[in-house]
Amino acid sequence: AAVVGLVRGCGVGRHDGVVDFEPYRGELVAFCYRMVGSVHEAEDLVQETLLRAWKARDRYDPARAGVRTWLYRIATNVCLTALEGRARRPLPSGLGAPSGDPEAPLRPALDVPWLEPFPDARFDVEVRGDLRLAWVAAVQVLPARQRAVLVLREVLAFTAAEVAEQLGTTVAAVNSALQRARAALAGVGAGGVGAVVEPDDPEVRAVVQRYVRAFEAADVPALVRLLTDDAVLEMPPVPLWYRGSRDYGRFLERVFRMRGTGWGMRELTAGGQPALAAYVPEPGGGHRLHTLQVLTVDGGRIARNVVFADPRVFDAFGLPGEIPAGGFRQER
Repeated sequence: AAVVGLVRGCGVGRHDGVVDFEPYRGELVAFCYRMVGSVHEAEDLVQETLLRAWKARDRYDPARAGVRTWLYRIATNVCLTALEGRARRPLPSGLGAPSGDPEAPLRPALDVPWLEPFPDARFDVEVRGDLRLAWVAAVQVLPARQRAVLVLREVLAFTAAEVAEQLGTTVAAVNSALQRARAALAGVGAGGVGAVVEPDDPEVRAVVQRYVRAFEAADVPALVRLLTDDAVLEMPPVPLWYRGSRDYGRFLERVFRMRGTGWGMRELTAGGQPALAAYVPEPGGGHRLHTLQVLTVDGGRIARNVVFADPRVFDAFGLPGEIPAGGFRQER
């Protein structure tokens, strides 16, 4: 907030008018999130970017680059510095084989810097397909500079010359890095932004609403019917994960046996994907926030559910920790 106060309304260098950096904040947070896989860290990196921009405003030359391009150059370097010597942020499915035991202990791996979902409602970002979890997880595997080239060229549509200027390298080096990044993503089956089905697509909404009704009713057979045959269920910070509708259903049976029935669900979106805030019933009435579930819908069925139980993720989405008795009935 202090940085916003400093940079808002400041003149930038030799620019004749007054430049407000604030309109760029949302897209810069999205860019940094794609780079580092954490919205909390991305916000810190954008603060650092804006502070550096404000301090360097007298050296900004509008003849060389527009304000947006200049800010991305600063943000890119801030991210590359932050990523030096750092391990990638994975999802559980990126660390080992799936489990076949629905009763396996749910021990969180708190030493792993897990990938976080992107809270759409907090930021004004036009394109969100490249913010989906599978794509960001795949991008995390790339070396940092390849990651930057891919995002700047493929997502943000900067020219090769602009990216070369932002990275202090040559156009040939940028094109080479982009080719290697594309090949690496193709090798892990990350897919492209164009393949994404929007959460407000009528078919997607219908599937999600059926899933909500079945989950609230603790109807495991109905839930399983909504899954693809090889559906994935993963639950960071627990490194355990499952593949296949059978094991997914067996694990849900365990959940309802442990936590009971009568759950409440709130619909939202995360990184351009449908998401559900799941609230478990409390013995004395009302509901308590339990998990945030980020869904991938493919061909009219649920292909993946990434379930987050980290309070930091809940905070990022601004989710209330409790819903009073009757709250879900009143919403509907």
